[in-house]
Amino acid sequence: MNHKTGLDPLDWNTFRGQAHKMLDAAIDQMEHAADHPWQPAPTDLQDRYKIGARPASTDLLDRIQTDVLPYHGGNIHPRFWGWVQGTGLASDLIAAMAAAATNENMGGRDHGGIYMERAVIDWTRKKMGFPESASGICVTGTSQATVIAFQAARLRVLKNLRATGQGDIRLTAYAPVGVHNATVKALQLLGIGSDNLRQIPLQDGKLNAEILRETLAADRADGALPFLLVGNAGSVDLGLFDDLNQLADLADEHELWLHVDGAFGAWTRLADAPWHGLTDGIERADSIALDFHKWMYVGYDCGMVLIRDEDEHRAAFAARPAYLEGTAQGIAGNEPWFCDYGIDLSRGNRAIKVWCALEMFGEQAFADAITDNCRMAALMAEDVEKRPRMRLGHAVVSNVCTFTANDTLPPAQQSELNAEIALTLQQNGTAVFSTTRVDGIVMLRAAIVNHRTQASDIRAALDAVADLCP
Repeated sequence: MNHKTGLDPLDWNTFRGQAHKMLDAAIDQMEHAADHPWQPAPTDLQDRYKIGARPASTDLLDRIQTDVLPYHGGNIHPRFWGWVQGTGLASDLIAAMAAAATNENMGGRDHGGIYMERAVIDWTRKKMGFPESASGICVTGTSQATVIAFQAARLRVLKNLRATGQGDIRLTAYAPVGVHNATVKALQLLGIGSDNLRQIPLQDGKLNAEILRETLAADRADGALPFLLVGNAGSVDLGLFDDLNQLADLADEHELWLHVDGAFGAWTRLADAPWHGLTDGIERADSIALDFHKWMYVGYDCGMVLIRDEDEHRAAFAARPAYLEGTAQGIAGNEPWFCDYGIDLSRGNRAIKVWCALEMFGEQAFADAITDNCRMAALMAEDVEKRPRMRLGHAVVSNVCTFTANDTLPPAQQSELNAEIALTLQQNGTAVFSTTRVDGIVMLRAAIVNHRTQASDIRAALDAVADLCP
């Protein structure tokens, strides 16, 4: 007896035609990304999105083309540099279709997606120089990866934490000034408290080792238990990198867990010299948080945490109630399960986006794109320095360029002008800069993790900035 649930297409041939139309529209959007800058949403867009406002019908594809595709976040455009957001790849379309068709729960058990995620973890482990004994897991992004890493770090010093809690023990953590808010939030979520994060001043753009030693001594004298040192591989504002070998030596000296926030900067491991050397020492970390949806360009969301010691990683999360017991054979086989290495039991197949991207384009294509992004940031800095009134906020280290449009103005007027220019260029579709503060002045900031950016885009955007200067 045939039974229709109402949730499968009644006519698969009609659906096939709709799906082909959607695929063509998606490919058109990507192929002509330069023609689709960010634009403000129309005032009635919220009303258009209301669920059930019109009967279910076959005009869904038309609505997506008119109400969805034009109002994206902007990061597909080649002149989007405002925040560290990846561009997405054509391979994501293939990956998304395969993932939707298989609909795998990646918490565990025996099916192909599990082996694929292990392959992506193994590839990433090798690129970061971690040993075969290391483990990892795909996550939503660096924010989630940081929570997982910090929990493992906490269990190193508090073995019974999962059963008894932290109690009145005051743990302290250490990071360079300006560390990403993911570190702050993770300490808050874990109950350690952001007041117990010591943000150490920088010296020549890197964490000051002497001040760290002094702060550690003071905290220990005050009864605290230092447990964690966080290093930057690409700071969010300026793209700065700590001396990771020095931090590894300090972590060894003071018995601290070394975590590297490599959300985007870890991927300089693929770049040419001199940028490759920025992450020398990352292989000595206890954990690394990184994102594929930033400087590996794949679609949202896809990050990873790597942890050097698999036993410490598993000890922080493993839990198997009776309904999750494994078996020697069958679907419930294939240990280990990823649910024992992170927060989620129900997990989608994020790894397929990375796997498809690397298999479609090859590793060298990503190495070339990352290297080229650094060259584009250097080109922007060179062009800024050639223009008489513009001034760099900081020397370009990697892929981030900050500058003021007119340094002949007083600081307050510079800030006002730079903020106005950023907004104007966003709204007219020319380019997306964000702003940040350097030496108290609001400056224009370009964080280039965009594989579509070309030299002509850099020059055109700076010409537009110059045209808006008084």
